[in-house]
Amino acid sequence: DGILNHTRGEWAKTAEGRVVRICDRVAYINHDIDDAIRAGVIGESELPRDVTEKLGDTKSRRINSLVTAIVENSADTLEIGMDAETQIYYDKLHKFLFDSVYNNPVAKHEETKVAGIIEGIYENILKNPDKLTDEYALVREKEGIERAAVDYVAGMTDHFAVMTYSDIYIPKFPRTNMIQHKAPSCCCSAPSW
Repeated sequence: DGILNHTRGEWAKTAEGRVVRICDRVAYINHDIDDAIRAGVIGESELPRDVTEKLGDTKSRRINSLVTAIVENSADTLEIGMDAETQIYYDKLHKFLFDSVYNNPVAKHEETKVAGIIEGIYENILKNPDKLTDEYALVREKEGIERAAVDYVAGMTDHFAVMTYSDIYIPKFPRTNMIQHKAPSCCCSAPSW
């Protein structure tokens, strides 16, 4: 029930399922803010000021404010949720993310690269199954390499996936091995890059 309803549709029938859903929302909104700032899609100063004043100006403060509101509002009841005032600020932050990040043309363009990153990591795992951690090696033994690769990629944050892809496919040039090339005296000057 909680797994089926943790992102969309009807709310879970169990209190545990409702807790999972609302905690996912708190986590995702804050991770999306961090990802958008790190990607340069928005600046931290662009977050709505009234929201940062109410919920906090850092990820940890926002999470603390939202979780505190949920716990205080949900004590002694099966109705899991935040109080009406906090919900208004959460909704405002969510709308800001939709307007400024999720529907932003720059972010949408970057989104087109995601499939290639995921596919590249997946294919690399299939070719190098011995590089999986023990946890995923066990999945590989029981359910096959394809399932282990899917589970491994599915558990990655955006940032970790980009770093992993970069580690696999982007050449590294150690500074100690770099040679300064100079144009021969008979030619024009070397490029300045």
